[in-house]
Amino acid sequence: MTTSFASFQDAYLHHLRAAFERPEYRNAPRGNKSSELLGVGYRLDNPVQRLITLPSRKTNLVFNFAEALWYLSGSDRLSHIGYYAGSIARYSADGETLTGTAYGPRIFDHGRTGLDQWRSVVRTLAEDPDSKRAVVQIFDARELLVADNIDVACTLALQFLIRDGRLCCVGFMRANDAFRGMASDVFSFTFLLEVLARQLGVEVGTYHHQVGSMHVYDTDAEWAARVLAEAGTENQAPQDFPAMPDGDNWPYVRTVLDWERELRLDATRLTAAQLSRLDLPDYWRHVIGLFEVHRQLRHRTGIDTAVLDQLPASYRELVLNRWPDYAGF
Repeated sequence: MTTSFASFQDAYLHHLRAAFERPEYRNAPRGNKSSELLGVGYRLDNPVQRLITLPSRKTNLVFNFAEALWYLSGSDRLSHIGYYAGSIARYSADGETLTGTAYGPRIFDHGRTGLDQWRSVVRTLAEDPDSKRAVVQIFDARELLVADNIDVACTLALQFLIRDGRLCCVGFMRANDAFRGMASDVFSFTFLLEVLARQLGVEVGTYHHQVGSMHVYDTDAEWAARVLAEAGTENQAPQDFPAMPDGDNWPYVRTVLDWERELRLDATRLTAAQLSRLDLPDYWRHVIGLFEVHRQLRHRTGIDTAVLDQLPASYRELVLNRWPDYAGF
């Protein structure tokens, strides 16, 4: 049994504090000094509440959605995810693609057989809801055979299980950065869990996070200390995060991916009026709205704050906290 948390923010702060303040080991893999815990696990009772809203953490909600959708797109292109996080380019060996970081090809076109593991999981659970075989394998042992590989997958596998009519997920990590990586990984994995649960027509169950090495790098020590100090003050409960619409969300995902590409390339622009008329549930319109706000920031084509005004208050707060000069561009 593992410790249970009502929200990811609660789990995040608990384990960040443990790894940062009470580590079991000090080490420096590849010269990167860190504090470390081994064999860490916890459970999220409500995985939909996947967001960190502490102002000092400066959550990048746009990247969170972009990364999860990048996985669902099946892409390995650096130009896609690198648009939202330029620093990720250092993990690309050829300057064009990502290997270990790009989970999409592992999920939808795995290995030499081109196996669609998502479809396999859907079929397995449809045929036997009690199955323990619905596993998406991410880590590939061949990654370790590549000399000086700079992009080895941190995730080993995702296992999906239907229990008491709810879809649960266990994420197995060989390593997890408790300050940076865990925040984006859990967002993406619980996002995939929610998409799959809606597709299967079952409720979202629990998410279980299992980590071989949980660590905090010394380069993040000052920032982590500020986050933990803020967490020690009153009134720091996370804000509610919206749930996806019931039913199969894949048609919406594909539509959002089409809009994301057009906005990323600055091939189209959305006014607030155009955004409001999109034939999509509010949940997915708001994701597109976030991508339009990000397009305005990246391409500096003028700020239309009316687009931001259409988004939920929690989204607006995160955007303005991350980019405080938004209105002044």
